[in-house]
Amino acid sequence: MPRILAIANQKGGVGKTTTAVNLGAGLAELGYRVLIVDLDPQGNATTGLGVNARNLQSSIYDAIMNETPIEDCIEPTAVRNLFVAPATIDLAGAEIELVPAFSRELKLRRALDTITGEFDYTLIDCPPSLGLLTVNGLAAADEVVVPIQCEYYALEGLGQLLRNVQLVQSNLNPKLEVSAIILTMYDARTKLAEQVAQEVRDHFGPKVCRNLVPRTVRLSEAPSCGQPSIVFDPSSRGAIAYRELAKEVSGGAPQRSG
Repeated sequence: MPRILAIANQKGGVGKTTTAVNLGAGLAELGYRVLIVDLDPQGNATTGLGVNARNLQSSIYDAIMNETPIEDCIEPTAVRNLFVAPATIDLAGAEIELVPAFSRELKLRRALDTITGEFDYTLIDCPPSLGLLTVNGLAAADEVVVPIQCEYYALEGLGQLLRNVQLVQSNLNPKLEVSAIILTMYDARTKLAEQVAQEVRDHFGPKVCRNLVPRTVRLSEAPSCGQPSIVFDPSSRGAIAYRELAKEVSGGAPQRSG
């Protein structure tokens, strides 16, 4: 059964795009067909997967605003089974352009409906805000994955995100649920990281993934080379963490019939 995951947290700098790119790469490495939808106008998932936005004929903006078929926007990446619906700078204006649009919250869902079944996993990298692009991501998804950094103020704004998820659930997408919380930027040398991790686990229980993402320089270096960390440095702690998270989120390699 295909799954659509919105990677969301309106607080910036929590490892949201890093999680989208590397979790997606980890799932692809397991053998799943994976699409990453870059819904963030900054386009970091796009460049982090080695796609040059300046060379594109069409992007996710065109699929949402101009009803360009989304399959015309999808680009392959250097990772087998991993594809991206890229973002360009045009997406920065979409928040305003969507305001008067008919069924403005459902534009992405309708675009993705046309490729139902083509991908095992679709990961939507939502922008760090609670605007219409994020609402589109939540309305199109089955599940929400929330990265939380193991630092002071980690839970700041999370209540608002969860309220928005409930609003989308009530009004647009009844099947939406928060399925996983991923602890990122974990520094085992600090007591604070340990305390934050425990606080999150106490609050959210089994929704919190067992595997934590460590704070590591290699994770932040990989995007500059246009590669997920599991390609850039396969044996690094960050790469290993996201591989384990991919197994945890998916339950392991796909079982193909036939």
